Amino acid sequence: MTDSSMTPPLEPTPAAESAQPTPAASGTLDEGTYEQIREPRGEGRLALDGHWHQISPRYVASQFLQNGLVIALIVVVALVAALVFDQTWVWVPAGILLVLTIAPLVILPRQARAIGYMLREDDIVFRKGILWQRIIAVPYGRMQLVDITHGPLDRAFGVAQLKMVTAAATTGVQIPGLTQSAAETLRDTLIEVAETRRTGL
Repeated sequence: MTDSSMTPPLEPTPAAESAQPTPAASGTLDEGTYEQIREPRGEGRLALDGHWHQISPRYVASQFLQNGLVIALIVVVALVAALVFDQTWVWVPAGILLVLTIAPLVILPRQARAIGYMLREDDIVFRKGILWQRIIAVPYGRMQLVDITHGPLDRAFGVAQLKMVTAAATTGVQIPGLTQSAAETLRDTLIEVAETRRTGL
């Protein structure tokens, strides 16, 4: 008769070791970096685990290109007005517009890293802002519409914006810079969870 107390402990298998969360994935705070992006892995639903999710770095590139086109348009219009029509005064408003367009681009990468959302059991929390931070918690049961939009340049970079419409207009949330797959997964998750909260299941 074999004594079970003498059985040596089982060593963890490689599969069990790989199933353990990495330090980056287990942290609840991302410290405002892109190093803990938690992309959906095709399960069909995101976990309501209270972890921060960040937007895609592609959002920064998309915004730089869009603002670059605006800057180019301002310069072209100013050059035409000054050289063709001899309206040199146009450089004053053009210069102001250029400053107002370029200045936000300096802090754009940091602003993008400050944008995030967290899925909790009863609500989704959205945050944005550096100096003036804004954090909004939207209960799942209050959601009436979840919409995904993306313009031509957004599609070129593979990013989209997800908009949540609630009964109160002031609590509506727009999450920019999501990858297409992340936006669709988040939309499906919110719709599924919102249905259960409204029906009380």
